[in-house]
Amino acid sequence: MPSHDSLQAFVLSAELGSFSAAARQLGKAQSAISTAIANLEIDTGLTLFDRSSRSPTLTKEGETLLPHAKGILLGNREFMAKATSMSEDIEDSLTLAIEQGLNQSPVLDVLGRFVETFPHVSLEMLTTGPNDTATLLKEGRADLGLMTEQEGYPSGFHFHGVGHSVMVSVCRATHPLASLATVAHKDLRQYRQIVLRSRSRDTIGLIGELHYADPWYAESPRMIIDLLLHGLGWAELPLPVVHSLIASGELTELRYDFQHSDQIEGIDVVWTEQHALGRAGQWILDALLKVPQEEWRG
Repeated sequence: MPSHDSLQAFVLSAELGSFSAAARQLGKAQSAISTAIANLEIDTGLTLFDRSSRSPTLTKEGETLLPHAKGILLGNREFMAKATSMSEDIEDSLTLAIEQGLNQSPVLDVLGRFVETFPHVSLEMLTTGPNDTATLLKEGRADLGLMTEQEGYPSGFHFHGVGHSVMVSVCRATHPLASLATVAHKDLRQYRQIVLRSRSRDTIGLIGELHYADPWYAESPRMIIDLLLHGLGWAELPLPVVHSLIASGELTELRYDFQHSDQIEGIDVVWTEQHALGRAGQWILDALLKVPQEEWRG
């Protein structure tokens, strides 16, 4: 098996164009580099450099093996970086559960900084329906969650408000409600409402208010939007997932005559005491708490 030193001498000599330049960069004698490469040639049974001229040049075999040698050295560096992270109480991986419909921009900004600080931590992102984030945390499937606030959380949960999400009522531009300057309760009761709701049977997990006797339910804002665009009803949805469709005229925002301001839903970052956060998880939590509240509105 080729040694780390011999592979390093091979790669540097090829990149710098001489054994002496590789020796200077590594702080070694040129003879040590020459010996390391000679030993690598013995191990492989191949001539890696043509030494017939003043500056050694890679042979065809050397050119073929060079990227493999670089890959081994990179793998060794990644191995040591990962081991160092683990020894410093940095998690090997993290799972974030983020409720669909919440503004993703603040999260993406945080993760952009996270990858620079913890480049060797693997991240898994789960998207959830209303209140399903809490279920994943309770089951240990996620380490941190972002979700619409609840009135109360199960024992062992920790939470902190980070901001608010604006909810707006929308329908297709050709829907009968779209033609009304303002919409009253009696108007809403005439047309099918499509409601954002958790898939869990153990909790209500309802976003918005019910105004129609026989509503349809879906856990995904994207599914509700598809239903709206087919003219199958109206819905209250987070502004970040519909603002572009409102701007394009595909969806129309309804104006209630009984409510003169946008409905607001709080956003919580949630974690549990049963799953202690390491340095990486705590970094994300702290970063989310520092995001200005207005940035969550979308």
